[in-house]
Amino acid sequence: MSELELEELKGFMDLGFVFSDHEEEMDSRLASSSVSAPWKEQIPPNALRRKRDSSWRGGFSLGVDLGLSRTGLALSKGFSIRPLTEVDEFIIGLPKSSDGNETEQSNKVRSVAGRFAVRAAERGWRVYLQDEYGTSAEALDHMIAKGISKSARHERIDAYAAMKVLERYFSYSGKGIELVVPKQVELRNKLRKGPPKDVDFFPEE
Repeated sequence: MSELELEELKGFMDLGFVFSDHEEEMDSRLASSSVSAPWKEQIPPNALRRKRDSSWRGGFSLGVDLGLSRTGLALSKGFSIRPLTEVDEFIIGLPKSSDGNETEQSNKVRSVAGRFAVRAAERGWRVYLQDEYGTSAEALDHMIAKGISKSARHERIDAYAAMKVLERYFSYSGKGIELVVPKQVELRNKLRKGPPKDVDFFPEE
Protein backbone atom coordinates (compact mmCIF):
# COMPACT_ATOMS: atom_id res chain seq x y z
CA MET A 1 0.00 0.00 0.00
CA SER A 2 1.42 3.36 -1.02
CA GLU A 3 1.65 6.31 1.36
CA LEU A 4 -1.03 8.08 -0.70
CA GLU A 5 -3.38 5.10 -0.35
CA LEU A 6 -2.61 4.93 3.36
CA GLU A 7 -3.50 8.59 3.82
CA GLU A 8 -6.73 8.03 1.90
CA LEU A 9 -7.65 5.11 4.16
CA LYS A 10 -6.84 7.19 7.22
CA GLY A 11 -9.36 9.70 5.91
CA PHE A 12 -12.02 7.00 5.66
CA MET A 13 -11.19 5.87 9.20
CA ASP A 14 -11.57 9.41 10.48
CA LEU A 15 -15.15 9.23 9.17
CA GLY A 16 -15.72 6.14 11.30
CA PHE A 17 -15.18 3.17 8.99
CA VAL A 18 -12.59 1.05 7.20
CA PHE A 19 -12.85 -1.57 4.47
CA SER A 20 -12.28 -5.20 5.43
CA ASP A 21 -9.66 -5.95 2.76
CA HIS A 22 -7.43 -3.16 4.10
CA GLU A 23 -8.15 -3.63 7.79
CA GLU A 24 -5.25 -6.01 8.53
CA GLU A 25 -2.68 -3.64 7.08
CA MET A 26 -4.28 -0.62 8.72
CA ASP A 27 -4.39 -2.41 12.06
CA SER A 28 -0.69 -3.30 11.83
CA ARG A 29 0.36 0.21 10.88
CA LEU A 30 -2.13 2.27 12.86
CA ALA A 31 -3.43 0.15 15.77
CA SER A 32 -3.50 -3.36 17.19
CA SER A 33 -6.56 -5.57 16.60
CA SER A 34 -8.21 -7.51 19.45
CA VAL A 35 -9.74 -10.10 17.09
CA SER A 36 -7.44 -12.21 14.91
CA ALA A 37 -9.98 -13.95 12.66
CA PRO A 38 -10.76 -12.27 9.30
CA TRP A 39 -14.02 -10.35 9.16
CA LYS A 40 -15.36 -12.74 6.53
CA GLU A 41 -15.09 -15.56 9.08
CA GLN A 42 -16.32 -13.49 12.01
CA ILE A 43 -19.40 -12.32 10.11
CA PRO A 44 -19.98 -14.56 7.06
CA PRO A 45 -22.01 -12.95 4.23
CA ASN A 46 -25.32 -14.57 3.34
CA ALA A 47 -23.92 -15.82 0.03
CA LEU A 48 -21.21 -17.80 1.85
CA ARG A 49 -23.63 -19.08 4.47
CA ARG A 50 -25.92 -20.39 1.73
CA LYS A 51 -23.00 -22.08 0.00
CA ARG A 52 -21.91 -23.79 3.22
CA ASP A 53 -25.42 -24.91 4.20
CA SER A 54 -28.06 -25.35 1.49
CA SER A 55 -30.77 -25.63 4.15
CA TRP A 56 -29.90 -22.24 5.63
CA ARG A 57 -32.96 -19.98 5.42
CA GLY A 58 -31.10 -16.80 6.28
CA GLY A 59 -32.01 -13.16 6.06
CA PHE A 60 -32.51 -10.65 3.31
CA SER A 61 -29.81 -9.15 1.08
CA LEU A 62 -30.40 -5.76 -0.53
CA GLY A 63 -28.49 -4.99 -3.73
CA VAL A 64 -27.72 -1.32 -4.36
CA ASP A 65 -26.69 0.32 -7.63
CA LEU A 66 -25.56 3.67 -6.27
CA GLY A 67 -25.64 6.43 -8.89
CA LEU A 68 -25.15 10.19 -8.86
CA SER A 69 -28.72 10.95 -9.93
CA ARG A 70 -30.60 7.68 -9.34
CA THR A 71 -30.19 4.60 -7.16
CA GLY A 72 -31.43 1.11 -8.02
CA LEU A 73 -32.46 -1.45 -5.39
CA ALA A 74 -33.01 -5.21 -5.56
CA LEU A 75 -34.02 -7.54 -2.74
CA SER A 76 -33.25 -11.25 -2.46
CA LYS A 77 -35.53 -13.69 -0.64
CA GLY A 78 -37.14 -15.74 -3.34
CA PHE A 79 -40.43 -14.11 -4.29
CA SER A 80 -41.15 -12.86 -0.78
CA ILE A 81 -41.65 -9.12 -0.38
CA ARG A 82 -40.55 -7.82 2.99
CA PRO A 83 -40.16 -4.41 4.63
CA LEU A 84 -36.72 -2.85 4.62
CA THR A 85 -36.39 -3.30 8.39
CA GLU A 86 -35.91 -7.03 7.83
CA VAL A 87 -32.89 -6.69 5.57
CA ASP A 88 -29.73 -7.83 7.34
CA GLU A 89 -27.11 -6.94 4.75
CA PHE A 90 -26.64 -4.43 1.95
CA ILE A 91 -24.65 -5.25 -1.18
CA ILE A 92 -23.49 -2.00 -2.81
CA GLY A 93 -22.05 -2.04 -6.30
CA LEU A 94 -18.49 -0.68 -6.48
CA PRO A 95 -17.63 0.89 -9.86
CA LYS A 96 -14.46 -0.42 -11.48
CA SER A 97 -12.87 -0.14 -14.89
CA SER A 98 -12.53 -3.03 -17.34
CA ASP A 99 -9.02 -3.77 -16.04
CA GLY A 100 -10.28 -4.08 -12.47
CA ASN A 101 -8.94 -0.76 -11.24
CA GLU A 102 -11.03 1.64 -9.23
CA THR A 103 -12.23 4.94 -10.65
CA GLU A 104 -13.05 8.40 -9.34
CA GLN A 105 -16.63 7.20 -8.89
CA SER A 106 -15.33 4.34 -6.73
CA ASN A 107 -14.11 6.77 -4.07
CA LYS A 108 -17.48 8.52 -4.04
CA VAL A 109 -19.31 5.22 -3.58
CA ARG A 110 -16.88 4.16 -0.84
CA SER A 111 -17.48 7.40 1.00
CA VAL A 112 -21.27 7.06 0.86
CA ALA A 113 -21.13 3.35 1.71
CA GLY A 114 -18.85 4.03 4.65
CA ARG A 115 -21.12 6.65 6.17
CA PHE A 116 -24.11 4.39 5.64
CA ALA A 117 -22.29 1.41 7.19
CA VAL A 118 -21.74 3.33 10.42
CA ARG A 119 -25.49 3.94 10.72
CA ALA A 120 -26.41 0.43 9.57
CA ALA A 121 -24.16 -1.18 12.19
CA GLU A 122 -26.33 0.37 14.89
CA ARG A 123 -28.92 -2.27 13.98
CA GLY A 124 -26.44 -5.03 13.26
CA TRP A 125 -26.80 -4.60 9.50
CA ARG A 126 -23.77 -5.40 7.34
CA VAL A 127 -22.67 -3.35 4.32
CA TYR A 128 -20.59 -5.00 1.59
CA LEU A 129 -19.00 -3.69 -1.60
CA GLN A 130 -19.29 -5.86 -4.71
CA ASP A 131 -17.50 -5.18 -8.02
CA GLU A 132 -20.27 -3.98 -10.33
CA TYR A 133 -18.30 -3.72 -13.58
CA GLY A 134 -20.50 -4.73 -16.51
CA THR A 135 -23.74 -5.02 -14.52
CA SER A 136 -25.41 -2.13 -16.38
CA ALA A 137 -24.74 -3.83 -19.71
CA GLU A 138 -25.99 -7.14 -18.30
CA ALA A 139 -29.11 -5.38 -17.02
CA LEU A 140 -29.77 -3.83 -20.44
CA ASP A 141 -29.39 -7.19 -22.20
CA HIS A 142 -31.72 -8.76 -19.64
CA MET A 143 -34.43 -6.15 -20.22
CA ILE A 144 -34.12 -6.40 -23.99
CA ALA A 145 -34.49 -10.19 -23.76
CA LYS A 146 -37.64 -9.70 -21.66
CA GLY A 147 -39.09 -7.39 -24.31
CA ILE A 148 -39.15 -4.29 -22.10
CA SER A 149 -39.67 -1.15 -24.14
CA LYS A 150 -36.87 1.38 -24.65
CA SER A 151 -38.60 4.04 -22.56
CA ALA A 152 -39.25 1.59 -19.73
CA ARG A 153 -35.65 0.37 -19.88
CA HIS A 154 -34.44 3.88 -19.21
CA GLU A 155 -36.56 4.07 -16.05
CA ARG A 156 -35.66 0.60 -14.77
CA ILE A 157 -31.97 0.28 -15.67
CA ASP A 158 -30.75 1.10 -12.14
CA ALA A 159 -33.03 -1.42 -10.44
CA TYR A 160 -32.05 -4.14 -12.89
CA ALA A 161 -28.37 -3.26 -12.47
CA ALA A 162 -28.83 -3.67 -8.71
CA MET A 163 -30.40 -7.06 -9.40
CA LYS A 164 -27.32 -8.03 -11.41
CA VAL A 165 -25.09 -6.89 -8.52
CA LEU A 166 -27.00 -9.26 -6.22
CA GLU A 167 -26.88 -12.10 -8.74
CA ARG A 168 -23.11 -11.71 -9.02
CA TYR A 169 -22.77 -11.62 -5.24
CA PHE A 170 -24.60 -14.94 -4.83
CA SER A 171 -23.03 -16.61 -7.87
CA TYR A 172 -19.57 -15.86 -6.43
CA SER A 173 -20.70 -17.01 -2.95
CA GLY A 174 -19.41 -13.76 -1.49
CA LYS A 175 -15.91 -14.16 -2.96
CA GLY A 176 -14.12 -10.86 -3.50
CA ILE A 177 -16.56 -8.68 -1.55
CA GLU A 178 -15.49 -6.11 1.03
CA LEU A 179 -17.19 -5.65 4.37
CA VAL A 180 -17.27 -1.99 5.40
CA VAL A 181 -16.22 -2.17 9.05
CA PRO A 182 -17.03 0.64 11.51
CA LYS A 183 -14.09 1.93 13.51
CA GLN A 184 -16.02 2.07 16.80
CA VAL A 185 -15.63 -1.07 18.94
CA GLU A 186 -19.26 -1.01 20.10
CA LEU A 187 -20.48 -0.97 16.49
CA ARG A 188 -18.18 -3.85 15.59
CA ASN A 189 -19.70 -5.83 18.44
CA LYS A 190 -23.19 -5.09 17.13
CA LEU A 191 -22.12 -6.38 13.72
CA ARG A 192 -20.89 -9.60 15.28
CA LYS A 193 -24.18 -9.99 17.15
CA GLY A 194 -26.20 -9.28 14.00
CA PRO A 195 -29.73 -7.94 13.53
CA PRO A 196 -32.80 -9.27 15.39
CA LYS A 197 -34.12 -12.62 14.13
CA ASP A 198 -36.87 -12.58 11.50
CA VAL A 199 -39.77 -14.15 13.44
CA ASP A 200 -41.57 -15.07 10.20
CA PHE A 201 -38.68 -17.31 9.17
CA PHE A 202 -37.63 -18.41 12.68
CA PRO A 203 -41.01 -18.89 14.45
CA GLU A 204 -39.59 -21.53 16.77
CA GLU A 205 -37.23 -18.97 18.24
